[in-house]
Amino acid sequence: MSTRFFELADNVNVPHRWDLGTLTDSRGGQVDDRPFTCGTPVHITDGRLRIPVETAGKPLDFTEAGVGLPVVHVRVASMFAELAQEDVQLLPVDVEGHPDQYLILVARRRIRCIDEQASRIRLWTHENGIPEMVGQYASVRDMRIDKAKVGGAQVFRCEGWTVPLIVSGEIKDALTAMGATGVRFEEV
Repeated sequence: MSTRFFELADNVNVPHRWDLGTLTDSRGGQVDDRPFTCGTPVHITDGRLRIPVETAGKPLDFTEAGVGLPVVHVRVASMFAELAQEDVQLLPVDVEGHPDQYLILVARRRIRCIDEQASRIRLWTHENGIPEMVGQYASVRDMRIDKAKVGGAQVFRCEGWTVPLIVSGEIKDALTAMGATGVRFEEV
């Protein structure tokens, strides 16, 4: 079991980098990307997925398209398939104007592991006027996780706060060793 875990995010400070747009289906219609980032497997029924390049620039091995949708180059996807086969779903996606193979990285696990005492959390209250959200996380800052609750997971999202994509130290080390571009890590 890994003793360290990290949020894996898009390094937006890479100079001259590309920026990817919003996920579309084979007919060009926008696809809701929320199901891809909630920590459960995704079922695709609209054929081949596509992502436009909003800003031309240097292609990256790891990019977040739309709102936090992880898109990885095939060499990064292969590493995830090897080290975290049970934890990830890899869905082919065409990045417009780029012949290389890219895939959407979906975390298949959602684990209740946020250490509420060590993290700065804010919960929804009745004063917010959204009764169905009361008691749920409104924000989580300086997130820390209870590693004892993670088990053998290598890649996951946190129950109740699925915004960050969490990877083990082993995955971080593999991405670093391969020189993957576009990655940024913050220990959780």
